Amino acid sequence: MTEAVNLYLAQLIISIPLLFVLFFGIGFILNMILKTTWLPLVIFFGVALYVGKDVHQIFTVVNAVLFFSGLAGAIGGVWTIKTLREKGYRMF
Repeated sequence: MTEAVNLYLAQLIISIPLLFVLFFGIGFILNMILKTTWLPLVIFFGVALYVGKDVHQIFTVVNAVLFFSGLAGAIGGVWTIKTLREKGYRMF
């Protein structure tokens, strides 16, 4: 039993930064290509709703942690692009 819990805990610890970096990178690249600031955040919620409607599980703490780590990455990408644009970088 404890080995299974340790395995799930390891997967959770690896998944949190992975989702953050994934959505940060996708949001950053979309902002550079399309030059729309809030589009990655809208896409994140669209993907979350699409995936969430197919999942017939009870909403757990683990699901919430993974959702918010991806959301933090998407918001981080939006915030970074906005900051770079305000500082005068033309390509952003």
